[in-house]
Amino acid sequence: MRMAVISLGSVSSQMTIKAMKKYCHDVDDINLKDVEVTITSKGNGVLYKGESLEGYDCILAKGSFRYAPLLRAITLVSNKNAYMPLVPSAFTIGHDKILTHLALQKHGIPMPETYLSATSDSAKKILEKINYPIIMKFPHGTQGKGVMFAESYAAASSMLDALSALNQPFLIQEYVETDGQDVRAIVVGDKVVASYMRESADGEKRANIHAGGHGKAYEIDAHTKKIAVKAAQAVGADICGVDILESIKGPVVIEINLSPGLQGVTAATKIDVADKIAKFLYEKTKKFKDSTKKKATKDIMQEISSNGLGKEIITALDFRGERILLPEFVTKETKFKESDELVLTIKKGKISIEKFSINK
Repeated sequence: MRMAVISLGSVSSQMTIKAMKKYCHDVDDINLKDVEVTITSKGNGVLYKGESLEGYDCILAKGSFRYAPLLRAITLVSNKNAYMPLVPSAFTIGHDKILTHLALQKHGIPMPETYLSATSDSAKKILEKINYPIIMKFPHGTQGKGVMFAESYAAASSMLDALSALNQPFLIQEYVETDGQDVRAIVVGDKVVASYMRESADGEKRANIHAGGHGKAYEIDAHTKKIAVKAAQAVGADICGVDILESIKGPVVIEINLSPGLQGVTAATKIDVADKIAKFLYEKTKKFKDSTKKKATKDIMQEISSNGLGKEIITALDFRGERILLPEFVTKETKFKESDELVLTIKKGKISIEKFSINK
């Protein structure tokens, strides 16, 4: 089994690679900046430092929103031959807050009321109708960057005048009061493997660790866990962080992080999250390889059926002690039954089997 992590080399990535090596000795650390995707009339491929990137059974690809198109392309080309925990579209949806909220809304996942506007004039019309305070933020960005807090229409209007010079859409969102706290749940497969509460620094509305916040272990209830897993599935991610606010109306999802930091959650919960991820990747890769083998066998059977019998097939045999079990497709194609009498012609390194006929 060969595995690889394509990333920007963060501490979290190194933690994951170290954990993966406990389950698989062949794990490569690949710098995303040295990866390119080729698209030609003859096909497409992924290159690493100019050489073809292939032969992997599992690839964990991750990076910031700036690399979303490249990550999507890598996954689109590679996920047929290797297990990858994020579907190609996840990099587009998960790195765009607008698309994330649309995906959440489509799947009935609770979230704050959100408005999108492309111009300051249309945004001011929205500001006249909503309640304060509010949050304003750009569609792209991580670690709480680009998030602004406005307590009144006047404050929000002043921010809009400044933002209009940037000529890009922005989101206006209902502010959910949580005393500067939010919860991050780490979803791996269909489970929340760890969760912790992040508390903002004094005078700061954002609870992000990178914005000066700090974390502490916090166990979320079963209902909130289901929401977190459902949110991850909505964007097509087997591994991600889901940021949640616990409002008086219940939990609401505010963001999906496709490349969550592991230092904060590990320190707060004392849970080896990197190991949870590594074990999951190993088990999913085994299942992926098994399903690939079954598909190959099915393709062989279809080819035999379409081309007729008598075709030579190269395959492995299943041994049970000193007994040999033939592949399932052999039984189906020969139509042998338990009641049949068979003639076995055996030589060293060779065996032939045919039905016994009295006229032979």
